[in-house]
Parts: sequence; structure tokens; C-alpha cells
Amino acid sequence: MAVRDSRISGFFRLTPVERLRKVAELVGLTEQEVATLQMTGSMGIDVADKLVENVISTLEMPLSVAPNFRVNGKDYLVPMAIEEPSVVAACSNAARIAREGGGFRAYATEPLMYGQVQVIGVPDPNVARVEILSRKSEILELANTASQTLKSRGAGARDLQVREVPGLEGQVVVHLVVDVMDAMGANVINTMCERVAPLIEEVTGGRVNLRILSNLTPLRTAYAWARFRKELIGGEEVVNGVVEAWRFAQMDIFRAATHNKGIMNGIDAVLVATLNDWRAAEANAHAYAAIGGYRSLTRYSVDSNGNLIGSIEVPLAVGVVGGTTGAVEKARIARKILGASDARELACILASVGLAQNFAALRALADEGIQRGHMSLHARNVAVTAGASPPEVDAVAKRLVEEGRISVSRAREILQEMRGGGSGNNK
Repeated sequence: MAVRDSRISGFFRLTPVERLRKVAELVGLTEQEVATLQMTGSMGIDVADKLVENVISTLEMPLSVAPNFRVNGKDYLVPMAIEEPSVVAACSNAARIAREGGGFRAYATEPLMYGQVQVIGVPDPNVARVEILSRKSEILELANTASQTLKSRGAGARDLQVREVPGLEGQVVVHLVVDVMDAMGANVINTMCERVAPLIEEVTGGRVNLRILSNLTPLRTAYAWARFRKELIGGEEVVNGVVEAWRFAQMDIFRAATHNKGIMNGIDAVLVATLNDWRAAEANAHAYAAIGGYRSLTRYSVDSNGNLIGSIEVPLAVGVVGGTTGAVEKARIARKILGASDARELACILASVGLAQNFAALRALADEGIQRGHMSLHARNVAVTAGASPPEVDAVAKRLVEEGRISVSRAREILQEMRGGGSGNNK
């Protein structure tokens, strides 16, 4: 049933229960559907209602743990929240193989991010640049009044840059370079940009328009590498196949988009589990990959013994404090399971997870094809969608895979046969 009119006066003023009832009335939800939406799990509806607007329910997602990770000599259990089949299994297996080669070695730079102040209507951008830079200390000092916590710990606004953007006449962009320590940093950077805007207008004679952080963080980057021993991944042919698959991604934007999406499959799952901003991470990674022409975020080579060496370079603006990271109890527990003590350690783990996920995907493509690995897990999802009960799922999935017909309609036919109501005709 399509809603005829989506205008609801005062919708935001209603309680979550009242909103749900209103939506049910407008779109024709059944009482069973309403009851399902009223089951909110561990995140109470009151908590959800405080996090975002117009809440009617919550949506659960599988929360898994990927074992086997060793990063910089330390072991981790990695929580991953994701609905896509095979990601967790592939990541765990890749970490096990990397472990045999010494595990992942990783490094994350200082948590430096850009805040942008756009100034328009500048009489002379060259003069404005000099005048802004001559007041640099004053501007930074003013910015740091936005966070006494950062300032007291030797962090906060550290530097200032002035740019002209080609094609934007009469404009300059002021970049505040901010050390945000263990936070993602958006709120404090936005506040700093607001704080310095009047002074920048005074100095330049222009008018400040935008005052906001940039989600591209080339100064806040994580690196990781690992050795995958050739005898554990299928020998020389597979090693060479992975390298050639990576070369393809380096040279072809269509392949690179899918290649980098696979990297973010792993990284995003950890970010969702810990309630970090995965949307900012996606924008950051893909923008970074596009600098100089869209390319792979990973690299692969072969060492003198024929083993595969994989590495990754990925910008990561993540936090272990602030935002919603402490607002939801399951996310807090997920962070406890992970055991990252600060944002740089978290970035090292995330880079390692991204590399593991990418290696697993390329190995599957180079060895047996990605679909075979997906098939059994996808079949289980199809069985659930078709209405299989937990005891029936594996049996239905097994039949689907054996027949090579993984569809909801076929799963329903198999269920009917199993329950004694079918003819046994596979059609």
C-alpha cells in the first residue's frame, strides 16, 4: 500500500509508539508487523529516540567476531557488524594465513584533520593570503578556545594553510590543521571553524560562507602490510593471479571501484560494530583513492621466496571517544572486545582488516572464483527468506547448492517437499 500523503503535522512531537501507530495507519501495517517493529532488542526505544529524529523502532544487524588477528605483535578479536555473507569468514581466514607469516605490521599517523573556512568576495586573494598568514598565531589561539581539553593535552589547532581553488574567483579557503587525539573530530573542528570565522572576515575583507571539517584526511592515514606464504594460498599460480588482479584494479576504474568496495566491506563492519562514522570513512577512502586518478588502496608484490606481500594505505578518521561511540551499550561492549586503547591503535587494526578482506577477495577470484565461496552462505540467506525454520535452513541450503538453483521460489518448493506437501519434482 502506497501512502497517499506523506505530510504529517507535528510528527516529530509524537512519541515513538505514536509515530509507529501513525505510520501503520497510513501504509497499512498489520498488527504482527507493528509488533515486530516494537521489538527493539538491547537498544531501548528511549535511547534510539535520543540519537536520531522521528524514531519508530530499531534495526538489528548480525554482530560477529573475526578471530586470528595479530597486529604489531598483539592479538585481537575483531567485532564486525555486517549482513553480507562470507565477509567475516574470509577476513578471519586471511588473518590466520597472515599470522603464519608474522601477522600484520601497521602504523597510523597523528590524528590531524582539516577544518575548512570558505571566504568569498575577497578583493585580492594574494593579499588575503599574506594577511591571514601574518595573523596565524592569533587565529590558532582563537580556534583553541573551542576545546580546553585538547589545548591542555598539547593538541588542538596546530597549523593554518591558505588555498585558492581553481575556478573560484575572488575566494580563498583557510584550512585549520587540528590534532583531535582520540576523537573522530567533527564536532570540535566545526566549532573551531565557527569560532575563527569573524576574525578571518575582518582580516580578508571577504565574507565567510562554509565553516566545516573536511572528511578527506590525507594527514590522518593508516598503513599495514603482511606476508602471505605461497604454500598456504595455493602456490605460485595463485600468487601471480592475485598480483595480476591488483594490477587490473590499478589501471581500470571499473575494477578499482569493486576492489576498494571489498576493502571497505571489512573496515565498515568494524566501524558499524563500534558506532564510528562509516559513511565518513567511505567518502574519505574513495576521495583519497581518486587523488591523481582513481586507483587501488592496496598493493601486492612477490618477495624473493615467492611469497605474496600485501600492503594498504588508507585514510582513517576514527575515534574511541566522543560522538555516539559511548551512547549504545552493545557498541561499548564491542569496543571492549576489540581492546583498542586509542584512535591510532584502532586505525592500525582497521587497516589490517581492510588488507585482510582485500587479500581474501583477490585470492578467491584468482583461485576458484568468488561465487563458489559465496554460494553456501547466500543459500542459507535464501532459505531463511523462503520461510525455513532454524532446523530446516542447512538442509534447504544444501539442496539449493547441489542443484545450482539458488532462488527463493526453489527454496519454497524444497520446503514444501520436506514438509510433506510437494510432488518431489525439481522442475
